[in-house]
Amino acid sequence: MKLSNDFFERMKIILKDEYNSFIESLKLDRAKGIRVNTLKLSVEEFKNISPFSSLESIPWEERGFYINEDKPGKHPYHRAGLYYIQEPSAMAVVPVLNIMPGDKVLDLCAAPGGKSTQAACYLNSRGLLVCNEIEPKRAKVLSENIERMGIKNAVVTNNSPRELEKVFRGYFDKIIVDAPCSGEGMFKKEETAIQDWSIENVEGCAVRQREILDSAAIMLKVGGYIVYSTCTFSLEENEGTIDYFLKKHKEFELVNIEKNFGFNRGFYEYFDNENLIRAVRLFPHKLRGEGHFIALLRKNSGEEYSYIPLKSNAEKKELKDYYSFLKENLNIEIDENLYITGENLYSFPKDLCSLKGLRVLRTGIHIGSFKKNRFEPNHSLALSIIDRDAKRSVNLSSGSEEIMSYLKGNIIKAEVDDGWCLILVDGYSIGWGKAVKGVIKNHYPKGLRV
Repeated sequence: MKLSNDFFERMKIILKDEYNSFIESLKLDRAKGIRVNTLKLSVEEFKNISPFSSLESIPWEERGFYINEDKPGKHPYHRAGLYYIQEPSAMAVVPVLNIMPGDKVLDLCAAPGGKSTQAACYLNSRGLLVCNEIEPKRAKVLSENIERMGIKNAVVTNNSPRELEKVFRGYFDKIIVDAPCSGEGMFKKEETAIQDWSIENVEGCAVRQREILDSAAIMLKVGGYIVYSTCTFSLEENEGTIDYFLKKHKEFELVNIEKNFGFNRGFYEYFDNENLIRAVRLFPHKLRGEGHFIALLRKNSGEEYSYIPLKSNAEKKELKDYYSFLKENLNIEIDENLYITGENLYSFPKDLCSLKGLRVLRTGIHIGSFKKNRFEPNHSLALSIIDRDAKRSVNLSSGSEEIMSYLKGNIIKAEVDDGWCLILVDGYSIGWGKAVKGVIKNHYPKGLRV
């Protein structure tokens, strides 16, 4: 690992006597973690079926575990959305917000989706989760992860913060700003983080972070909270950004975060603001994680806004083929908050406002598509329902040749009545198949196949 001397000199100033311990921690293997998706199963249920050689609890997130495996994304349970691969210290951010079911939550810089999918577990399918990513390719990956985890109440947008603030003024109860940063905590994982590092990049990131926080402030309700985080160590991007924000936004205060689990206090010594001690820093020489900065901000005053909820645009006569599909294939009804875009049918989250003017990649559950004289379910629907929701299902073992054959796109054979079948891996939904005379045509999306 060849790092800039400027980086080392800056860390000496910050860490003083702890500098050598920090440098030694950079030589260690990076900590690897997964987080259980409690929208699909409990932590205890996951422990009973875990494919990993060991699970060691991550103390700041009850759903999180350290693992030893190098390729946790290869197992069918990952494709079924039973867990999310996430760096352990990154799991410390969302719990600080105290997200409650029913909250309206925005993840402003959301790709690839670690903190969004974590927030969704706290919402427990109630309230609203808006996940935004400005880069189109990264927004696509974000949308795929929201789908894989079976999240029903999420909207994925592809906009700048400035574009979002025009639509969502004073709208959200909680906002996550995991800001783009110089990535000093990513040095072990990504060689490009080392190559791209420079003092100029650090300073440029700080400017961008301040602009993002300004937009977040506009979109937050009075009494709401913003959690600001980075995976970097620089003063400019962390305490410096928060100090700048608080001096500009007098309506906000910095809320204390408990210094548990080896969390360090914020560095207030370099700024004329003792309140910065209320933030926390996670250093790799103090805990098993690659590093994070976290600050919690509360909005105490400001304007109040009202919104007109988005209304269904689906006429009953347009839904004939869809209702036939429901009657023939599912044991549940999905007939509220339906929205048609082109040939696609969505079930959007309750209390969502109009999204006019925004680029929207996903709105709630993509239920399926209207074809000529028929309705075809989407992969998103399969991952958002469970075994008993479907009239027909085929359960494949996670260690079988059949599940790998299915994930490759091959047909499978099973004794099941004709019609759409929910394909399961050890009892958990993973996709669709359509049975005809004991042969199940594969409907696992081509872009996801092994």
